[in-house]
Amino acid sequence: MKTLDPTCAIAYSTKLLGDKWSLLILRDIILHKKTRFKEFRSSKENIATNILSNRLKSMKSYGFIELLDPEGTKKSRQYIATNKGLSVLPIIIEFYLLSIHSIDESLLNKSQMMTKNEILQNRNHFEKKKKESYLNFVNEQKIMKSVA
Repeated sequence: MKTLDPTCAIAYSTKLLGDKWSLLILRDIILHKKTRFKEFRSSKENIATNILSNRLKSMKSYGFIELLDPEGTKKSRQYIATNKGLSVLPIIIEFYLLSIHSIDESLLNKSQMMTKNEILQNRNHFEKKKKESYLNFVNEQKIMKSVA
C-alpha cells in the first residue's frame, strides 16, 4: 500500500475510504451485519468481484475491518468492523440524511421506510442503537467461533 501523508484531514480521510464501495461495504457490515464475501456480492449495488477484493484488502490494511478468524479457510472468512470502522457510522448516516428526501417513498420497501423514520425521528438514538446492536452481533460471532 502506498504511504499516505496526512496534510489535510478531509483529503486523508477520502484517501483512506477510497471510493463509494468502502462506505457501502461498511454499511453492509455494520447495518446489515454481513460478514462474508458472498454476502457483499449479493448486495443490490452489484460490486464487481475484483473491486470487492481490492476494497476489503485496502480497508483491512487501513484498519477499518479485520478478519474474525484469520486462520480460517477462504470460504469461512468473516470480516468485521474494527472500532475505526465503526467510527464511520456517523458519516454513513450523514450521507443517508443528505439524500433520503430526494428518494421517492414509493421506491422504498417497508424496512427502508422504518429506517428512514427512525433516523429522522432521533438520529443520535438510531446511531447508538445500531452501534450497540453491531457490537453484540460481533460478540456473538466471536463466541460461536470459540465454541466451534
